[in-house]
Amino acid sequence: MPAPTSQPLVLVLPGAGYGQQAPLLWWTRAIAEQHGVEVVAPAWLVDAAAKADPVAFVERQVTHALDGRRPDLVVAKSFGCFALPWAVRLGIDGVWLTPVLSHPAVVEALAATGAGSIAIGGSADDMWLPSAVGTTRAGLHTVDGADHALEVRGDWRRSQRLQTGVLGLVEERIATLVQ
Repeated sequence: MPAPTSQPLVLVLPGAGYGQQAPLLWWTRAIAEQHGVEVVAPAWLVDAAAKADPVAFVERQVTHALDGRRPDLVVAKSFGCFALPWAVRLGIDGVWLTPVLSHPAVVEALAATGAGSIAIGGSADDMWLPSAVGTTRAGLHTVDGADHALEVRGDWRRSQRLQTGVLGLVEERIATLVQ
């Protein structure tokens, strides 16, 4: 009798002010669940101590949320992208939504990430600085006209269309876990 196989695990990480109920993360969870993928989606409060050392804060939160497990993929929004150094160190791919490319640790980790990762930011987001990354094997995708929430201020219809495209990239990556 073959040993039971476990379902893939996706770790979904929020931003500082962009929680699990926000559109990109809400639909990421729905996409993962529709593909039969387990989701771990912690919530957190970003206080002054977290802001002082975001990489250590996120790693502690991730370690606690996973409780010894290892995800097959990380999908993170903004502040959650401070998990990049941890993910690179462990060889875990990710979909990095609006990573803070003004922070050296995030830039360095994104430059070192593998081809199974993608980073997505908006052309109207001051923290989306793909030129700071230099060479990387990760896919870098710029969403034209989108801000840090991957929205176009004042145009909900365009925002929704753009986010549908972003979620399509998320789904492509999640789908590879079950193929």
